Amino acid sequence: MGKIVVCAYHNVGYRCLEELLRQGADVKLVFTHEDSPTEEIWFSSVRQLAERHGIKVLTSDINLPENMELLREIAPGFILSFYYRNMIKPAVLAIPERGALNLHGSYLPKYRGRVPVNWAVINGETETGATLHYMVEKPDAGEIVDREKVAIAFTDTAFDVFNKVTEAAVTVIARSWPMLRDGKAPRIPMDLKAGSYFGGRKPADGLIDWTKSATEIYNLIRGVTHPYPGAFTWLEGEKVIIWQAWPVEGNGEPGRIISQSPLLVGTGQGLLEIRSLQIEGNNEVSTAAFVAERDIPASQFQNL
Repeated sequence: MGKIVVCAYHNVGYRCLEELLRQGADVKLVFTHEDSPTEEIWFSSVRQLAERHGIKVLTSDINLPENMELLREIAPGFILSFYYRNMIKPAVLAIPERGALNLHGSYLPKYRGRVPVNWAVINGETETGATLHYMVEKPDAGEIVDREKVAIAFTDTAFDVFNKVTEAAVTVIARSWPMLRDGKAPRIPMDLKAGSYFGGRKPADGLIDWTKSATEIYNLIRGVTHPYPGAFTWLEGEKVIIWQAWPVEGNGEPGRIISQSPLLVGTGQGLLEIRSLQIEGNNEVSTAAFVAERDIPASQFQNL
């Protein structure tokens, strides 16, 4: 069929590359990333997988002139991207004879852009998915080859959903690769007007706004809890990360602690039961342990 170049990182990258190799795809080169010392590395190593199979691995940007020259020498039929973090420039996309495709962690055209799983959970969605599409200059906008939906339960964290999306991604690649290889894959135009685009998130975006509803705050907490940086607030000048919570009925002033056992906090609508939290710099503790150590009968969590 021809040669493939793969750009991959994270569990989706690992599992999709693994599936291609299982199907006997001729992967000549893998681009991946160096692990960041500031990031919690909880996912499998694409580099190690490629090296075990004797595939050359580069961690430099695929868009660099020397890498573009290498790609022209390889003359791949396809470039396939699975959670690669660099935007691939049009000049690179034009190199593979049969096209460049990306596996995106949402049911496109919804949640185009960065960290789609986290955004879907934060926004209280009940489903998302994985989509394989052709890459064009505009992010996540090319023709769709295949996609698979996954359900988001109200109890799911972003980590739970990411694991579901990873399985959906493997399903999509398992179905799509034979069609791509044989020149029989569909190319379905993407209706961008029917979708949405979201940018990246920074740790600072985890600040809790207590004037929002308990459900909205709960969705933020489960959308950025472990292994992500977490949702946070302030209590008596200390930064507090809330790792686990649950919305309950009731009323209270936003941010006001109205009960210690259980630890209930007022919001713009409803109450939030806090179940696990952490003073920055200390260990994560249960609310029972937290309350036992502090006298907080009239304390208030602050938005700022």
